[in-house]
Amino acid sequence: MTIKEQEKMIFERWSKSRPGFVADGIVDEENYLASYPKLMFVLKEVNDPSGGNWDLRDFLRDGARKPSWNNIARWIKGIRNLPQDMEWKLIEGVSEQDRSEMLKSICALNLKKSPGGYITDNDSLNKVATEDQEYINQQFSLYNPDLIICCGSSVSHLFNSLILFQYKPEWKTTRRGIWYCEYEQKKYVIAYSHPEARVADSLLFYGIVDAVREIYFH
Repeated sequence: MTIKEQEKMIFERWSKSRPGFVADGIVDEENYLASYPKLMFVLKEVNDPSGGNWDLRDFLRDGARKPSWNNIARWIKGIRNLPQDMEWKLIEGVSEQDRSEMLKSICALNLKKSPGGYITDNDSLNKVATEDQEYINQQFSLYNPDLIICCGSSVSHLFNSLILFQYKPEWKTTRRGIWYCEYEQKKYVIAYSHPEARVADSLLFYGIVDAVREIYFH
């Protein structure tokens, strides 16, 4: 059974208890399985005041459009080119084709599958994600990512509290202060900033690339 087929089975059960359910996961299974390192991005929820009932994977496969995904596309490209360092001028511009090419190789997982607004209601996020812990773990178990990048401090705390790792991972910091843990041998969770954090895009880019270089390519 393919990962896509397993996702579908989980989501069919899960969506019955979550009005507005927005599916996510591997954007393109063949590209994800062939990629190195395999990347998962963990986020809170989709921003959709209209009520959801769509598929984030389709949105990403079509190239997405939001500023968040410009930065994530850059991060993917930078990580996939390690240990080579990329000049900012080579990645500053991001086209829809660039986003589509980069995003089709990743897994994107929202902790809350029902949509929210521009500003996340953290009480609702924590409540819904905690109620859905069993489903979140079922979904997570399908992917076996090499690097899990939690986009925002609240995301990393919640993700770490929800996922039933085989053993309790020990959190450490890189030399530049980025928190991470090894959740399985040579597989890591990185607590990082949200891609729309109020920081220069270049600083966000080199921050995550620098951390992955130390953690994964040392």
